[in-house]
Amino acid sequence: MKRNGEEKNAVLGGTLYLVGTPIGNLSDLSERAVKVLGEVGFVAAEDTRVSGRLLAALGIKKEMISYFEHNQTERGEAILARLLAGESCALVTDAGMPAISDPGEALVALCAQAGVPVSVIPGPSAAVSALALSGLPARTFHFEGFLPRENKERRERLTALAALSETLVLYEAPHRLKKTLAELFDALGDRRIALCREMTKLNEETVRTTLSAARERYESEEPRGEFALVIEGAPAKESAQNDLCLLSPAEHVAFYEAGGMRRMDAIKRAAADRGIAKNELYRALCKEDET
Repeated sequence: MKRNGEEKNAVLGGTLYLVGTPIGNLSDLSERAVKVLGEVGFVAAEDTRVSGRLLAALGIKKEMISYFEHNQTERGEAILARLLAGESCALVTDAGMPAISDPGEALVALCAQAGVPVSVIPGPSAAVSALALSGLPARTFHFEGFLPRENKERRERLTALAALSETLVLYEAPHRLKKTLAELFDALGDRRIALCREMTKLNEETVRTTLSAARERYESEEPRGEFALVIEGAPAKESAQNDLCLLSPAEHVAFYEAGGMRRMDAIKRAAADRGIAKNELYRALCKEDET
């Protein structure tokens, strides 16, 4: 189809196309996405095996190159050179929107600096889909993606997230879910959470519960599938809670113990209030005991 003498949705040379792909259900792929994938000069993919299966299902044969976290610097420059030479490229991730919690972010920045046009073909997003399913406030939200792997950086991020009043959206793999739920409970306290897994697939499931109940559930049930976690934001801090941080570490812990918490849980909660690691608070308690 043409409009004003030009083909509608024409694929242009020298342009990077960000193509959103299904997060589980092939029927969610748009007609425009199929057209772009079929007409670009080449496809840059997070995993060429995964995206190769998608193209095969569509009957598309196309040159593919890998572009992922560990080759993004070298491969990004190579892709940019081809774009500057007039070729068109579709960037895809394994599922969902490229450049969102994805190395494609660096390629888009590289193109922006070089003046290369970037166009988006919108598609499914696990983060937004989970937020819509959660039943939690969605007017404002904070998307975190995956938490850092390194322990110190991970603790720092959890401490920062604990203070945010916006609804939180995180991704997690099934083999790390139990550990992450425990860390979220320690850092954030017991909040409402929606655990969305296998969205758009046959076994799609949304569990709306609390962090404490989620921890208990997955102690006896093995997590399966990729998860998007949607967590209630921090409540407005009341003056009484702020006053707790003015107490000594021992008094702070004793306050929660008096409310029925076990000692280790009280230490974790007091540490979260103060924005420090529980081991640091424990050392402070030991020093108080020595004096």
